[in-house]
Amino acid sequence: MPTPNPQALDFLLTRRSRPAKTLTLPIPSADDLRPILEAAARTPDHGKLEPWRFVVLQGAALSRLAELTERRGQELALEPEKIDKAKSQFANAGLVVAVISSPKPSEKVPHIEQLYSAGAVCLALLNAALASGWGANWLTGWMAFDAPFLTEGLHLADGEAVAGFMHIGTETSAPPDRPRPDLDAITSWVNE
Repeated sequence: MPTPNPQALDFLLTRRSRPAKTLTLPIPSADDLRPILEAAARTPDHGKLEPWRFVVLQGAALSRLAELTERRGQELALEPEKIDKAKSQFANAGLVVAVISSPKPSEKVPHIEQLYSAGAVCLALLNAALASGWGANWLTGWMAFDAPFLTEGLHLADGEAVAGFMHIGTETSAPPDRPRPDLDAITSWVNE
């Protein structure tokens, strides 16, 4: 018989991301953040390749990325509203953990499985932050896919990418729940 963990299941059934724009100070200290990162690093990684890594962004780093976002947005001739929205992700944040997808050469583990693992790290990090009592949100945005931004701003190597910008802070208000998928509409039971 399995040993249930009703508290963990209840958390997963009721978890809710907190919009990044509603997060404020205080933010987790390095000591507070460490167990959150440790929990995320326990994600199945398909062959112990660790095809992901973390970049913890705070203070001047976030200001620098906000400025880079504005400059790159202008260079790309994006709409001012789109630039401002993207810039605010960094300018108004106290703490962002960039989860970097960093696939490793492997004959046994396909590239796509390594990308899935990086996405799973994002969800594990998000849930660990929420379970620790922090507000948290998983964002990307056009900057996560802009090679010059990634090279200049985060010094990513060839083949690396941002799986998510994980915003963590103190929530100012709990958002209402949102409609969830109709489980019957998305589930097939195959018995033969």
